Amino acid sequence: MLPVYPLPKECAMDTILSSIIPLLGSVRESLMSRKNVVATGIGYKTTAGKKTGELSIVCSVERKEPESKLLSRDLLPKSVDGIPTDVRAAGRIRAFQPPTGRFRPSPGGVSIGHYEITAGTLGCLVRKNGELFILSNNHVLSNSNDASIGDAILQPGPYDGGMNPADKIAELAEFVPITYSGSSSSCPVANSIADVCNFLASVTGSDTRLQAVSVQGADNLVDAALARPINQEELLNDILGFGAIAGTAEGTLGMAVKKSGRTTGLTTGEIQQIDVTVNVSYGAGRVAQFRDQLLAGAMSQGGDSGSAVLDNSNNLVGLLFAGSDETTVINRIQNVFGLLGVTL
Repeated sequence: MLPVYPLPKECAMDTILSSIIPLLGSVRESLMSRKNVVATGIGYKTTAGKKTGELSIVCSVERKEPESKLLSRDLLPKSVDGIPTDVRAAGRIRAFQPPTGRFRPSPGGVSIGHYEITAGTLGCLVRKNGELFILSNNHVLSNSNDASIGDAILQPGPYDGGMNPADKIAELAEFVPITYSGSSSSCPVANSIADVCNFLASVTGSDTRLQAVSVQGADNLVDAALARPINQEELLNDILGFGAIAGTAEGTLGMAVKKSGRTTGLTTGEIQQIDVTVNVSYGAGRVAQFRDQLLAGAMSQGGDSGSAVLDNSNNLVGLLFAGSDETTVINRIQNVFGLLGVTL
């Protein structure tokens, strides 16, 4: 009698795989008809977020929902003929297009901008007093303080072909003014007070004149603004390439981060410095000093301004707004949310 040897592990796996392929073919149509299912295939089962060595039928869903919210006909089986199933959230699967294109609905990470700028990046969607807003930079949505509330916001931005009013997706709703070091104040209240005082001085014959001057550039914490959407159905509460934002987190030294931006797309980096004070040039001789910033390595270029910066768990940690060929500067999201009074 010939001895019986066990099959090598690779051969055993191939045998199981060859039996699953026809099995999946026989149930694929039924699985794909279930609510939220966007793909089916064969892969290794994951448990608690870790890959196991067990082959399974993987059902990718747009989003996971509790069984209590699903009809019985939409419930996915735990196994098929003894082969386990694995349900994974994959988001909405769509054909890729450059982030500089026109997106409807528009996710975070795509081109956007005030009608008088070039283009920046749509960061993400936030809420204020129950209302939905687009979050990005001041210099993207409000033209570095020079815009007026109600101005048109285009997607894509003008540099990428956005036209007003055809591509108008929102209107400027609110922005945190940027204070430029040693420059005339951008604060309309301060400027109005100065104008009134100067008028009274001229009436009384005084040669004294007032000018509102900002001398505390280090007080800048954020470069941020909000836009009110024209139609909420034209927006997608996802980040292009990353899916939904899970929550918020504190940016910490050494944290791995990622972003989806208009110019460089999906990039990753690491927070190399915290509690950063930095001088940022806005062109035309304007420099603004920011404090309490996060600094990462080279993960952005011009046009990525406004990108939402996430950790590896898709928690929002910051708003990208400046950088160089070697660095990326990020507003802490706690400061952004605090000054604008918004939440996810």
